Amino acid sequence: MQQILDRLFLAHPRTVNESYLEHCAFAFRIGSRLLLAGAAALVHAVVPCLCETTASRIILALNADIVARRAKANQPQAKEPLFGFAEYI
Repeated sequence: MQQILDRLFLAHPRTVNESYLEHCAFAFRIGSRLLLAGAAALVHAVVPCLCETTASRIILALNADIVARRAKANQPQAKEPLFGFAEYI
């Protein structure tokens, strides 16, 4: 059971050096911004003078965020301290 839970919830976030909650928050931000971009594109489809660049600006910003996140994930990570708080002592 532990292996199944690990595979479902933890394995993928570990591949990008994130916890489950960090990965969840990032995915939620991406998804909500994509919904906003989609809504703007639909408004623009109906009334072309509205939201002329909104969807493309959101998509370009999303791309920049994802590229930066991938670069950060590919950097070597510092070893975690033995007790999780020793670096503050």
